Amino acid sequence: DQIDACAEQEEAARKLLDELLYGLPNLPMDDVPEGADEHGNVEQHRWGDPRGINAPKDHADLGEALGMMDFETAAKMSGARFVLLKGKLARLERALAAFMLDLQTEEHGYTECSPPLLVKDQALVGTGQLPKFKEDLFATEWFNLATDMDAVQNAMTSVDAASEIAKNINSHLNKFRQAGWSEYALAARDMEAIVGYYTREFQAKMEQVFNKQIEQQGFLIPTAEVPLTNIVRESIIEPGELPYRFTAHTPCFRSEAGSAGRDTKGMIRLHQFNKVELVSIVANEEEGLKELKRMTECAEEVLKRLDLPFRRMLLCAGDMGAGARKTYDLEVWLPSQNTYREISSCSYCGDYQARRMDARYRPEAGAKPEFVHTLNGSGLAVGRTLVAVVENYQNEDGSITVPEALRPYMGGLEVISA
Repeated sequence: DQIDACAEQEEAARKLLDELLYGLPNLPMDDVPEGADEHGNVEQHRWGDPRGINAPKDHADLGEALGMMDFETAAKMSGARFVLLKGKLARLERALAAFMLDLQTEEHGYTECSPPLLVKDQALVGTGQLPKFKEDLFATEWFNLATDMDAVQNAMTSVDAASEIAKNINSHLNKFRQAGWSEYALAARDMEAIVGYYTREFQAKMEQVFNKQIEQQGFLIPTAEVPLTNIVRESIIEPGELPYRFTAHTPCFRSEAGSAGRDTKGMIRLHQFNKVELVSIVANEEEGLKELKRMTECAEEVLKRLDLPFRRMLLCAGDMGAGARKTYDLEVWLPSQNTYREISSCSYCGDYQARRMDARYRPEAGAKPEFVHTLNGSGLAVGRTLVAVVENYQNEDGSITVPEALRPYMGGLEVISA
């Protein structure tokens, strides 16, 4: 009993230590500016000039006037911070995603993936969202008997055994009663012990099944960075295979904890949104910094092809994600707000995620494996790109001009109107 108690204490202490260690952020690179929040970020570059739009309308007003952006119906179904796109705006969103994927796969060398949208907690620990940012995630639990039928059948065997004994217990006790009271009492005690044993066995086995299923608690992905980066989890990549470059278009799910009162109108901050993600796996820091520059340029190219004005920001230490060593944000111009808003974030994470995932590579044949270095970025957030297109391409009559780069994906349509 003392050994079991000590083992439980050790396990609890180990879990606490892991939680503390996994909560530590990455170390910023030396050239990352100091700062506590977005006010410490440094502008690096601007591209394109904002269009001169007379009294620009908000994307939500434009979309609702077209009858193609419905927040009220979405709220009835799902609550606040959801949107229902319809008609040509729904097709425009699909066109944007297809355009982004084609650009990244056909011209930039990324491999398209279609990953799971539901992942285990270990996957989120690997990329750094857990345990520190659990409140930002949507957790689910499911009970899949098919995966544990052996344990369930064993538990039911205990039930059957106890039931069979219960059926016959009276007849057995009658025989012992006739033989004398003392024998009857002993028999009753023994039968009670037997039934109790099988009942406890059943409870223990069903608890085991339940606990195993709880371990299968899943989380809806907050970004495709999670499944794409975990492709190399617990693996050793052979010499000459790197770099890996993956991309995926997926829905993303975020609770937006702590954002109460911010961007409550429109599509800027939703619980569910679509995004084209970029993930790179490289060998070392030198390759990682080159890849960060390349990845950022791949994301910028989307905005250039769509002729959307943007600026590149180098994030300060206090505004970076916990797993990043260096991050560039791309911010697109929104006429209705008369400012730039984030549309992409490209980060170099060093070996921070690789250590958590045990993802390694061999520099050469027979060499000792070393941790890979990981990068991730948005190429781009599809919903915010839709917002930028609607606002930057709005016309005085409320219609939306379709950017030339998207017209092949829209059946040649040039203008979206009611």
